[in-house]
Amino acid sequence: MRTPTIRDVAARAGVSKSLVSLVLRGAEGVRPEKRAAVLAAVEELGYRPNAAARSLSERRTRTVGVLLNDMRNPWFVELLDGLNSRLYDSGLHMLLADGHLNRRLGEDLTRTFTELRVDGLIAVGTLQDPQVLRTAAGQIPTVVAGTREPVLPAVDIVANDDEHGARLATEHLIGLGHRHIAHIAGQGAVGDLRRRSFEATMREHGLDGTAVVEQGDLTEEGGYRATVRLLNRSPRPTAVFAVNDMSCVGALSAAEESGLQVPRDLSLVGYDNTYLSRLRHLWLTTVDNASHDVGRRAAQRLLERLDDPDRPSELDLAPPVLEVRGTTAPPASNA
Repeated sequence: MRTPTIRDVAARAGVSKSLVSLVLRGAEGVRPEKRAAVLAAVEELGYRPNAAARSLSERRTRTVGVLLNDMRNPWFVELLDGLNSRLYDSGLHMLLADGHLNRRLGEDLTRTFTELRVDGLIAVGTLQDPQVLRTAAGQIPTVVAGTREPVLPAVDIVANDDEHGARLATEHLIGLGHRHIAHIAGQGAVGDLRRRSFEATMREHGLDGTAVVEQGDLTEEGGYRATVRLLNRSPRPTAVFAVNDMSCVGALSAAEESGLQVPRDLSLVGYDNTYLSRLRHLWLTTVDNASHDVGRRAAQRLLERLDDPDRPSELDLAPPVLEVRGTTAPPASNA
């Protein structure tokens, strides 16, 4: 059976080929009855546009390169969902690359994206070498999502309001009556913002003398090791605010191995509201960082930059929300 062409669609709908092209591109200004006729013809004939031919005619590939810091981090799932849904609505498709693999192989995947002639680039999460984006950003429209670095000319940044989110987590623990509160810190600009906000909030409540910061690495193992060190302190903290949910899961394992019950003996708060935090046997109190919203906003920023590549860069922050679940409670004593 012969594959239907745009000429067949035009004949079935009783319109010109150029009008069919306008409808398929989602162009405005097409009369509703004509648009409906074209879409009906497309459905009836099972027509599928030739992507290669369209790319040549439009001088666009209708693809967006997405470079993830590390695909193993569950935080990226909802962000990618928000990102993809908005791009798909605009007829664009994602090409994913793993920054973790990028580092291991010593390759610059941003160069691969530019060689593939993607229409734009979105970097998600803190990259080990943020400057790899500088060259790419000079060639194609670029947006940074989920982190606050690097700051580059004509590159928009879309992220969660990390300072406010860390304040929500810290004030929640203070409000429960905790005074000896520790923070498992992360890396990069986001980790610094959350740590500084934790320290500032403790200081504002007169608790800077009992605030403790232990360095982590954003992984479950890093959270576990940091918590073991914290629990060996005297006095030990009655609550821990972890930089992300992965670290918080590690903290939960360390507490249970030490014979402590959560939240009776130790309260825990994570950050990101990943699917891990919603597992019933974990049920973590955490900060929802609006990752789906961040993804959609990042896609929208890229679409705007595709239309106007030279406009000034902007910082777009999505508001966080505290999700109180089963890992926080008042301290067993007023320690």
